[in-house]
This record gives sequence, C-alpha cells and structure tokens, in this order.
Amino acid sequence: MALFTVENLIAFLTLAALEIILGIDNIVFIAIISNALPEAIQTKARKIGLLLAMGTRLLLLFGITWIMGLTAPLFSVLGHTVTGRDIVLLAGGLFLIAKSTFEIHEKIEPEPDGELHVKRVRTFWPTVTQIALLDIVFSLDSVITAVGMSGEIVVMAAAVIAAVLVMMRFADPVSHFVARHPTVQMLALSFLILIGVFLVAEGLGRPIDRGYIYFAMAFSLLVELLNMRARKAEAKQNRP
Repeated sequence: MALFTVENLIAFLTLAALEIILGIDNIVFIAIISNALPEAIQTKARKIGLLLAMGTRLLLLFGITWIMGLTAPLFSVLGHTVTGRDIVLLAGGLFLIAKSTFEIHEKIEPEPDGELHVKRVRTFWPTVTQIALLDIVFSLDSVITAVGMSGEIVVMAAAVIAAVLVMMRFADPVSHFVARHPTVQMLALSFLILIGVFLVAEGLGRPIDRGYIYFAMAFSLLVELLNMRARKAEAKQNRP
C-alpha cells in the first residue's frame, strides 16, 4: 500500500487534530507544575518533558498489541468488567485530583502563624518525570483511537510528532499567561480536578462525554477573560 495517499493524509490530519485537542489538558498540567520551578529552567523542563512524552506515545504506538491488550477484561467488580485501561485511567485520575487539590491548598491556606505559605520550589527531574508520566494517562485514549482509525504506523507516529510539536510551541505562552494571573491559576487547577474526575469516571465504567468537559473549561475561561478585561478597564478609569 502506498504511503502518500489521500486516505493517509486525511488520517494524519484527523489524528493530529485529535492529539492536539486531547492535549489541552496536558498543556494546562504542564503550565501549573512547571511554573513552580526556577524561571531559568522552566522552558527546558517543558521541552524535555514533552519530548519524553512524545517518546512514550511512540512506544505506545509501536506496542500496538500491548495497547489493544489493555482493553481485554481482567476481572469484574459489581458487574463492571475491569481492564488494564481502566486501572491506568483510575490511577491517573486519582493522582490528578490529589495533585490539584494539594496545589490549591498550598496557594490559599495560610500558615499557623498567619503568614502565607512560601512558594515551594520543585526540582527539575521530578517535574519532568511527572509531565512525561501524566502524558501517558492523557494520551492513552487517543493512542487507542489512533490504532483503530489508521492501519499505518508511520501515519500514526507522524500525527503524534506533529501534535507534540504544536504543544511545545504553545506550552510556554500558556504557562506565562497562567503565571501572570492568579485567578487563572486557580481556574486551571479546577480544570485539572475536573479532568481527574473525568478519568476516574472512565476508569469506573461511567464515561462522561469529553465535549461537556471542554465546553465547561471554555465557558469558564471566557468568563474569566471578560472579568480580566473589565478589571483592566476599571483600573484605567480610576487612574489619576
């Protein structure tokens, strides 16, 4: 079968778009976790984390037999058939909920002496590792979908690489925007809790349409952007 065909081009564009859309939650997570690093190494951490993430996605693709095996039943609990995919999604969702809750607590909970909690500075490699590992959870469904949509491993790999390159392009601007606006940071952490709940629901066999999740995120962000613009206009009017 020829590689450069209209069918493969359509498959590439579709898969790349799917990977980019499903990568939105990953970019939000990267923005939150990398902003706690010293500023000089934040960009480096994002790029290395995403490169490792691209490597894990490609390994998942080349391990097609193993990936499809994740959908095979392992055991049943209360009438729900549990698969390897369910376990991965459940573990990732619980981690995301716990991580986001801890971050929110760290930002708003005062110390016993009344002083605000000092911002904790993370170390480089643990941050990069978290970015890479969480990407496996975020990308699992899209990789399984890609395997079902295209029979050409080269097309799937090219779509993954294109999507990660787009994520690398926008990771810095998104992270800088989140860092400059505390209310957006809190909104982003709330998004991550919402995504964690979505993953847990998926793992428990109670899937939620991703469209609802993304609509809620887009609507909340739009409202916050309007609030930011209103505050900026008010501050401009109050200037002497």
